[in-house]
Amino acid sequence: MQETAKNKVAVLIPCYNEEKTLRKVIQDFRRELPESVIYVFDNNSTDRSVAIAKENGAVIILEPRQGKGFVVERMFSAIDADLYIMVDGDDTYPAECIHSLMEPVKQGLADMTVGRRNAQFEEASFRKFHLFGNRMVRCCINWIMGSDLKDILSGYRVFNRAIIERIPVISSGFEIETELTIQTLYYQRKIIEIDIPYRARPEGSVSKLHTISDGFRVVWKLFSLFRSLKPLTFFGGIGGILFILGLVAGWLPVRDYLVNPNHYVAHVPSAILAAGLMMLAFLFMFIGLLLHAVNKRFLEIHNVLTRLHPKEN
Repeated sequence: MQETAKNKVAVLIPCYNEEKTLRKVIQDFRRELPESVIYVFDNNSTDRSVAIAKENGAVIILEPRQGKGFVVERMFSAIDADLYIMVDGDDTYPAECIHSLMEPVKQGLADMTVGRRNAQFEEASFRKFHLFGNRMVRCCINWIMGSDLKDILSGYRVFNRAIIERIPVISSGFEIETELTIQTLYYQRKIIEIDIPYRARPEGSVSKLHTISDGFRVVWKLFSLFRSLKPLTFFGGIGGILFILGLVAGWLPVRDYLVNPNHYVAHVPSAILAAGLMMLAFLFMFIGLLLHAVNKRFLEIHNVLTRLHPKEN
């Protein structure tokens, strides 16, 4: 059943065992946005998170499938509002910054604003290697999508109805922020980053992130989206590498043919290898061109549908 918050601001809080911090997060956002409806999306919490959310007047929505991506998918399908605020329930994002995040979306200057954490943060805010991982993912996305973003993995975001209704979400875990960013850029929606202070988790609050496994999921999601959304670059790049390898492998057979008076080719295995590499190179390039044409047509259809339904933008 769809929850209705028509013509209102919806604060969406994914929650899994956040009893130490959830009360403060709800109270802080109610203080800053008294007109908003606050939703807590419980993802099978085993502590008092649900009870605390109820005590503080939040609307509880259960998502039984474990994983933040499933929670965000549920958010997108369950809530109808004009402005959506997504914030983690761990009290690391300051509620007082919400007005600066909301303003560009309210004015139509952006479809999504992101709280940029890596400009102002406490020493204990990021785990070891998290800053490096964020930088690596950011550089890859900026190169793939031609953007200039500074924080890809922030969980503090404000977006409009167009993001909810137009951006597909298929991730299941913490790689959801990566997918949201790439899909928003791919569908030519505007993202603006706003610098915010990023706090360390309060004492007793435990992070659900797993550096190795979740890092791998983010990298794999990046790879999958790169292959799907930029097929000409992906498959064309592979084809280009194979083409160069084919030229290298074919150098000796070609030289044999040109140098020997009877055009005798001594390096037959190299000739076979070069021919195979060239065939694969052109095959990958053809696949890239074909999928690029298909993607372009889907994007054209998306843009036409957007113009046909202007109220949804």
